[in-house]
Amino acid sequence: MDVPKDQITALLDHGLYSSAQLLGCFLVSSSPVNAETGPNLKAENLVFLGDALFRGREYRRAIHIYKQAMQLYKIIPKQNTPTLRSSLSASNRSPSPNSVNISAINENEVKFKIASCHCQLNESRAALAEMEGISSKARTLPMHLMMGKLYRNSQHNRAAVACYKECLRHCPYILEAITALAELGTSAKDIISLFPQTPNRSGRPLSDHFDSSRWLQRYVEAQCCIASNYYKGGLELLTDLLQRFPNNVHILLEIAKVEAIIGKNDEAILNFEKARSIDPYILSGMDEYAMLLKMKSDFLKLNKLVHDLLNIDPTRPEVFVALSVLWERKDERGALSYADKSIRIDERHIPGYIIKGNLLLSMNQPEAAVAAFRAAQELRPDLRSYQGLVRSYLALSKVKEALCAAREAMKAMPQSAKALKLVGDVHATIASGREKAKKFYESALRLDPGYLGAALALAELHVIEGRNGDAVSLLERYLKDWADDSLHVKLAQVFAATNMLQEALAHYQAALRINPQSEAARKGLERLEKQMKGVDPDAPEEDEENEVDDAEVDQEETELL
Repeated sequence: MDVPKDQITALLDHGLYSSAQLLGCFLVSSSPVNAETGPNLKAENLVFLGDALFRGREYRRAIHIYKQAMQLYKIIPKQNTPTLRSSLSASNRSPSPNSVNISAINENEVKFKIASCHCQLNESRAALAEMEGISSKARTLPMHLMMGKLYRNSQHNRAAVACYKECLRHCPYILEAITALAELGTSAKDIISLFPQTPNRSGRPLSDHFDSSRWLQRYVEAQCCIASNYYKGGLELLTDLLQRFPNNVHILLEIAKVEAIIGKNDEAILNFEKARSIDPYILSGMDEYAMLLKMKSDFLKLNKLVHDLLNIDPTRPEVFVALSVLWERKDERGALSYADKSIRIDERHIPGYIIKGNLLLSMNQPEAAVAAFRAAQELRPDLRSYQGLVRSYLALSKVKEALCAAREAMKAMPQSAKALKLVGDVHATIASGREKAKKFYESALRLDPGYLGAALALAELHVIEGRNGDAVSLLERYLKDWADDSLHVKLAQVFAATNMLQEALAHYQAALRINPQSEAARKGLERLEKQMKGVDPDAPEEDEENEVDDAEVDQEETELL
């Protein structure tokens, strides 16, 4: 042969993909030594060229070349096939798309490579069609893992579970398979039972190894707790794991994500920042961190975070969610386009749907927001998707649907004070439901006495029903433990309603010291100044009629929160 095959292999091993592609063109166009072995060598050479294209990220061309190799493989004389397969089995070659050291083409391996190209192009259906052409007995660990993801993407959850289980039978340390099984409803006991019991390299059975170091079982239990919305148990297990593996970036991010879901925002921010201090180039979870920074109105940190993420990898979905968060207060339509871009990159990226739903709600498109929150919920139901659904249905005046969503959340998270509060929020929108709302808020506070959101909601009910004193005494209990602007704003509103203007002024000022960007505190202070001058703050002025309307809308949103 004019072009030695080992040279293209060497180029690929050194990462010289463009050179490998050029050499591959010579390889596939060289004349065969004899007609009998021609199709075999041609197919093999085409696979080499396909590998070069795959590594160079030219996935469409790679698919085309691999399929040419498959066509040639089909016309190879049958008497040559056993020789080819025996040659392949002797090579012990991995079926990874990145592997090139083979002496013959393997049909299953090439199908896997074609499927890998389709996956890179987000063509899950075409990828799955290729993978289903490989018999179950011939599938390797990477094949099972890919099929699990593809089945899950196409909503074939039972088949996905079977593939992920097969992964763990091969190797119990496939952590993404553990997480996927937990999210698909497999119990911790069933997952752990899949771990092989054969002795490891030290000669000790895996079960003995686990008895002395139970971290893997604890990881399984933690993921199952989180997947079943038992966040408290999940946090406890993850915290234990962090003591066993201090400065573990993955565990820190998992803890921070759970803390963000349950509203422990300050703790979540600290853990995200700790993870970034250990690994400044981490991208996973950084969109969740961006959302928290916006909630804290820390736009200086948010700007720097987005700048850093863009410099690391501007193609990741997390980066576009962070961009959406940053642009939300400047240009909602621009922010929405970034959210859509994150979803196009990864259709299973939940924060993309959450931020999209929130944006659509703020743009007064509640029906579209329902679709976004439903999409997030189908991927993995959590508190944020339920909260978004309830807010969307209430914006549509669909109280019955809102109540169903809130009850669904309560059923999924029976130990969650936030889920109880969500049901109370729906009842509170109806005058006849306020007594029920009060009971749900009080139940939430019994379950979690430190839950400020329930306290604020209950205080609002007290104010509506004329029990301002009860509202003040309830909220003042939280002042020692909570440096929160919304707490001071609510107290200021109650004091202003009872004509205790100096106390109201002090709390509005405290709110602005905590969060200088607080719109509720700023507009509340403007109203209070009018009251102190003896002017009716609700009386529209000719120049300010629209501004007063905006203030009222903003106040209503603050009260809902």
